[in-house]
Amino acid sequence: MKIPFNKPFLTGKEAHYIYEAVYKENKISGNGKFTKLVHSFFEQNYSFRKTLLTTSGTDALEMSALLLDIKPGDQVIMPSFTFVSTANAFILRGAYIHFADSRADQPNIDETSIEELINEKTKAIVPVHYAGIAVDMDKIMDIAKRHNLYVVEDAAQAIDSFYKGRPLGSIGDLGAFSFHETKNIISGEGGLLAVNNPDFVHRAEIIWEKGTNRAAFFRGEVDKYGWVDIGSSYLPSEIIAAFLFAQLEHLQEIQSKRKALWQRYYDNLKVLENKGIIHLPIIPEYATNNAHMFYILTESLDIRTKLIEHLKSKGIHAVFHYLPLHLSPYYRDKHDGRPLPNAVRYSETLLRLPMYYELTFDEVDYICEQIKNFFL
Repeated sequence: MKIPFNKPFLTGKEAHYIYEAVYKENKISGNGKFTKLVHSFFEQNYSFRKTLLTTSGTDALEMSALLLDIKPGDQVIMPSFTFVSTANAFILRGAYIHFADSRADQPNIDETSIEELINEKTKAIVPVHYAGIAVDMDKIMDIAKRHNLYVVEDAAQAIDSFYKGRPLGSIGDLGAFSFHETKNIISGEGGLLAVNNPDFVHRAEIIWEKGTNRAAFFRGEVDKYGWVDIGSSYLPSEIIAAFLFAQLEHLQEIQSKRKALWQRYYDNLKVLENKGIIHLPIIPEYATNNAHMFYILTESLDIRTKLIEHLKSKGIHAVFHYLPLHLSPYYRDKHDGRPLPNAVRYSETLLRLPMYYELTFDEVDYICEQIKNFFL
């Protein structure tokens, strides 16, 4: 039996919509029919003020840094346990990153550690909703309000996940999503910027369109378009948008299956947690679970390494996740030296198990059986 870590799921409509974009719409550059359908889907279903489809979640974060007018010397607070794109977007603008530790009970940023990092140069907080599980956004927004800071939600993993009934990505000034092939909803590469602060709506579209007011021109709002601001080519082709829209039409079906798989893992492995052998994910009462991933926490790096090898020998591909950014070759000499023990612990003990739509319940049972055989 061979069980990969991830397998992209096709709904069956992707090729049809791509054909429509190419041969019926005769438009494969960006901001056509399918881009507009994607924008409408997110704005209507999740109440984002404005959305802009991007070529990646990384691009959505880079647009955020531009919109916040991040300059050399500005400081940004974010967790160390995250993907490099979260930091790179702001590093590219010259920011200094204050990395915060994760919580002891789950990998999200420790909200209680943020305020001590704020100084007169701090401009933004970037919480990351790890595994699609919400950060305590009331605490984040309260800190930001009291210190006059912006909030950018890194919701790359958090489509269709909620905080106290509010969609993730809709609470901060800006929210960034990813549709990389490892995500719940995919387009190979792709992302989305959610613009919630009305002050950014107009400029976001200009930055998205290479610093021009081209989109307004095609809507007939101006009689000509020109270069009016900085920007870049952040919008994807209609081929990516068409693929993505086919996925979005099946969002609830995909989510239902993934949640059932997640629960199957949890119920199967609870016996090991009850024995104190592993730890399972924690879903805070204020958060929902979008089943982006299922992970376990082992007691040590050595145990995790041996478990990965054991699963590999049984045809199961399980993977670890991030290395803490504050210890990365690029940033360790720039970090202020504070120990971030929880970020290091998750880096050494978190193991992600296979999770994708076409994974079967029998395969989940087999994976859990092999994990139990390793420990018991």
